[in-house]
Amino acid sequence: MKKQLSHIDEAGHASMVDVSEKQASVRIAVASGKVIFPSDVFSQLAAQDFLGAKGSIIQTAVIAGIQGVKKTSELIPLCHQINLSKIKLDITPSENTLQITCKVKCNEKTGVEMEALTGVSIASLTIYDMCKALSHDIKISEIQLEQKTGGQHDFNR
Repeated sequence: MKKQLSHIDEAGHASMVDVSEKQASVRIAVASGKVIFPSDVFSQLAAQDFLGAKGSIIQTAVIAGIQGVKKTSELIPLCHQINLSKIKLDITPSENTLQITCKVKCNEKTGVEMEALTGVSIASLTIYDMCKALSHDIKISEIQLEQKTGGQHDFNR
């Protein structure tokens, strides 16, 4: 079976996928990404328990990521609006890095990969925004889908 783009119709135009005939099922997606800091900046942030002038960097990014997940269909033009069952966004410090993981769950006719990826992206951008006064040499890296279950095909990185 030849793979083809699902959001492009026969005429080459953008098209939202018709999921009306699909069965609802439990769908889960997990995405991850990293925000990498210069070592001196990371040391300064860690020494302050990741608290900045605008408040808790990590908790603010968690809330922003959750909001991003909930707004995905407004940000990505061909995404469906779906009812979400669960969002879990974790941010863990490691060597000069904040590691972000976002797990999204629903019982719907379409998956939540874009929601999980959006959650990681928005959390990453929030961290950058809150820390850019210390350095612009902060890198957002390796945003990727780690796992998806439900629907026609499962995926595990």
